[in-house]
Amino acid sequence: MKLKHLKLVGYRNYEDLSLDLSDGTNIFIGRNAQGKTNILESVCYASMGSSFRTSTDNDLIMWNHPGSSVSIDFQRMGVDNKLEFIFQREKRRQIIHNGSKIKAKELIGIINVVLFSPEDLTLIKGAPSERRRFLDMEISQASPAYYGELIKYNRLLQQRNTLLKSIREGKAQASMLEMWDSQLVDSGIKIIGKRLETVKKLNMLANLMQRRISTNEENLSLSYCIKGYTGLVDKIDENMILWYNETLREVTREDIYRGSTSIGPHRDDIQIYVNGIDLKAFGSQGQQRTGVLSMKLSELEFIRSEKGEYPILLLDDVMSELDMNRRQQLLEFIKKEHIQTIITATDKAYFPEDANCVFYKVSGGTVEVSDRM
Repeated sequence: MKLKHLKLVGYRNYEDLSLDLSDGTNIFIGRNAQGKTNILESVCYASMGSSFRTSTDNDLIMWNHPGSSVSIDFQRMGVDNKLEFIFQREKRRQIIHNGSKIKAKELIGIINVVLFSPEDLTLIKGAPSERRRFLDMEISQASPAYYGELIKYNRLLQQRNTLLKSIREGKAQASMLEMWDSQLVDSGIKIIGKRLETVKKLNMLANLMQRRISTNEENLSLSYCIKGYTGLVDKIDENMILWYNETLREVTREDIYRGSTSIGPHRDDIQIYVNGIDLKAFGSQGQQRTGVLSMKLSELEFIRSEKGEYPILLLDDVMSELDMNRRQQLLEFIKKEHIQTIITATDKAYFPEDANCVFYKVSGGTVEVSDRM
């Protein structure tokens, strides 16, 4: 997958940006608050239909402008495509793919990206929700059907939680839960099954990356943890389905008291180990950084195995977070695998003299190709 041309009109601090992109590594250099991340954000938005920086589309519109637009020309499996977004204040956005309007749920999988930013260190140190989000975004890009099932599950979960609160307040009967429980288990099992299958692949891929970055000194392992389930599980079977149904009934009283559902894929986690040690609890900062980088690189390989080509790699100011060895390993991997990459940084010194890259200078909402300093 290759992005060929990006056009931003009235987007963030870009009045009118028209930019051709290299098939290789594109590096945007500039001071903070000049608009570097805005470029990455627009590409990431085109992939997932949402920003990784704001939940409000109005924030994407330039100050004192009635609207904005993002237009991306790209190649997918060698075929030319065009994706456009039109934003207007207080109005529903428009998404146009190859000249035809599409719905948000149809967007997932059209453009595949992997984003790595300093905030991704929470993938190791943060709450389970961070690791679930990582997993869900990865699978959704490779499988729009999974994304649809995830939307369905979250809707069912919200409806069940609303009913739990009504029962707690004496406005509904507990017997009404039976209908929602059966649907929730059916959808939850599908999600857990796909997550288990994916983590099994990531376990192998991430370990290969970890060994490469650590020069064969470290082994990384991942395992999917189902909350409340004490046995080892690597696939869905009848015992797992039986446990899910029985446990959901057993915790009914507690769920009513809390007004929320205490088990299910929305409560699961991924455990990450390096050389058999819990990376979150006992790993050094260097090991944790390497672990995050390995998982991000394994995400690239996973999407390629599922979709037939590498996604676009977006690196937002991560070079300052990596030591020289990790930067070198990352750039060598990108170059060897011919992965189109967009990088933001504040200093060209992070990149070796022989780096085969195109540099862009970003200043106050303007972008120009820059010779190496």
